[in-house]
Amino acid sequence: MVSAPISLMEREYQKWFSPALNRQMEMLVFGKSGLPVIFFPTRSARFYDLENWKIVDAMRGKIAAGEVQVFCVDSIDQESFYSDIPPQQRVLRHLQYEKYILDEVVHFVRKSDKNAPLTVAGCSLGGFHAVNIGLRHPTIFSKIVGMSARYDLTRALPFFADLFDGYFDENIYFNMPNRFVPGISDADLLRQLKTLDITLVIGQEDPFLSDNEQLSASLHAIGVPHNLYIWNEEAHRPRYWREMVKLYL
Repeated sequence: MVSAPISLMEREYQKWFSPALNRQMEMLVFGKSGLPVIFFPTRSARFYDLENWKIVDAMRGKIAAGEVQVFCVDSIDQESFYSDIPPQQRVLRHLQYEKYILDEVVHFVRKSDKNAPLTVAGCSLGGFHAVNIGLRHPTIFSKIVGMSARYDLTRALPFFADLFDGYFDENIYFNMPNRFVPGISDADLLRQLKTLDITLVIGQEDPFLSDNEQLSASLHAIGVPHNLYIWNEEAHRPRYWREMVKLYL
C-alpha cells in the first residue's frame, strides 16, 4: 500500500534576508509541533532536496503525530568550502553561515517554544555541519545526528580533496571536529558535551568510515557518550538516509 504524502497544511516555505550572510536565505518547515530538528542539506544541495529525495517523507509518521518538526535549511557551500576564494576566506564565510544558523534560524525555530530541546542533523556534508555546530555549541543543541559525514575537511582522501588547499589556521582547527575534539579539556565544556545525545552513522564501505571511527575514539577518550552505527555497504545514498532518519530522528 502506498502511503499518503505529507499534507500541504504541514509544509511551510520561509524566506528572509540574512544580515549574517548579506543575502536571501530560504527554508522549508514540515510539521506544526513537536521537537524541532534543524536539518542540513548534503554538499552543495538545496533546502528542498531532502523533500525531493523523500527523506522528509520517511519521517511523515512522526511529523503528522506532532512528535517532530523539521526545518530544512539551505546551504552556502559553494560560497564557502567549495568556492574559489582564498582558503582563509572560505572558513570565514562558513563562520558567517554558522552565525546565520545560531542567530537567525535558532531564533525562528524557538518562536513557538523557546525551551524546546533542539536537534541538528544532516547527511554527507550536512552531517559535518550538524556535528560541527552541535559540538561547538552544546548549550544550544541537545541532540546531534551525523549521517555519512566527513569530520576533517583538511584531510585529503581518494576523490575528496583538502578543501583548504594546505592552508591551516585557528578558525579551521576549531571547525574540524577531528581536530578540536581531542584537545578538549575544559571541565565546563566537557560537562556540557556529556549531556548531548550524539549519533554517528556511516557505511562500512564509505570513504569517511575512518573519519567516523576517529571521532568516535576521540569522544570516548574525553568521556563523552555517543553512538556509532556502521551500516553494511557504502550507505551513502538517499535510500539509506530514508531508513536512517526513521531510526535515529
